[in-house]
Amino acid sequence: MRLLILGTGGMANQHAANFKAIEGVSVVGGVDVVPERLAAFCTEHGIANHFTTLEDALAWGEFDAVANVTPDRVHHPTTLQAIAAGKHVFCEKPLATDAVKAMEMTEAIERSGKVGMVNFTYRNSPALQKGRQMVLAGEIGEIRHVEASHLQSWLVGRHWGDWKTESKWLWRLSKKHGSNGALGDIGIHIVDFASYGSGLDVAHVFARLKTFDKAPGHKIGEYDLDANDSFTMNVDFFGGAIGTIQATRTAAGQMDQLRLRVYGETGSIEMIYDTGKSTLRACLGEDVHTATWRDVPFEPVETNYQRFVQAVRAGRTQEPSFRRAANIQKILDKALASDLSHTDEALV
Repeated sequence: MRLLILGTGGMANQHAANFKAIEGVSVVGGVDVVPERLAAFCTEHGIANHFTTLEDALAWGEFDAVANVTPDRVHHPTTLQAIAAGKHVFCEKPLATDAVKAMEMTEAIERSGKVGMVNFTYRNSPALQKGRQMVLAGEIGEIRHVEASHLQSWLVGRHWGDWKTESKWLWRLSKKHGSNGALGDIGIHIVDFASYGSGLDVAHVFARLKTFDKAPGHKIGEYDLDANDSFTMNVDFFGGAIGTIQATRTAAGQMDQLRLRVYGETGSIEMIYDTGKSTLRACLGEDVHTATWRDVPFEPVETNYQRFVQAVRAGRTQEPSFRRAANIQKILDKALASDLSHTDEALV
């Protein structure tokens, strides 16, 4: 499989390294509107063909699939171009900045017969995959309550750099630069993590979003700091369970932690991804009477990168698909609407 990487910012390095490590995959081209960044990226990863526009890359055409690692608002137009050119697409999350655009992309890829998948990176957690299997196997009985959080701290710590001076962070805080804030950036991950891990779909959302005062006049240079920094959701799931989902970039002491607890009628399961490390615990059987939690072993799982390559070779999309990402985007759109209306929003 010959792969083109579209967008050569920070996350593109993960795409290049992971795809190149898969037998039979060649990263044959790179595209970026910033020539210096493009040249450095292609040199680092040994990529022979450089393009400053997607149009030029598509005119060349000597590739089978596109890894779309552009900023969020660019996903929609560039993915549609790639689909129209007959290419498979592996898109970074979110698929689009709203559900209407995401569904347009979903319908386009499904009509084309090509593979379209979205990089929900935390699906690569073996604790999540094993925990979901246990839930679906009925090991905790009927689900009653779900608790999920995604905690980061780069607004208070400099472990990933200084957000006040670096554009790769500042754009994430600015609506006019295409950001839906913490909701769009990490909210999409924790909503997927919670829904996938519990095996439940969200039916209703009641959300609160918060943007904190981070600079004089809420502005640094060209960046208006108006995108949300934290959110909370109360949700109802189809099937009767209720739960809470939250995320923030202000959780000092938490570099990148996703935690999901699923409470059932006969037991509970906790799935944690914390800055590269996965943990799985359960309280089952007689342990519910003593509130004893025990570690649960798990095996390594295939990555999204590996599943995408397998899907292209088989000609059949695997999860997480464009349609899954579009459905998650609907939940985020309802959360935004709920924050404005101060009312419960239904997913229909």
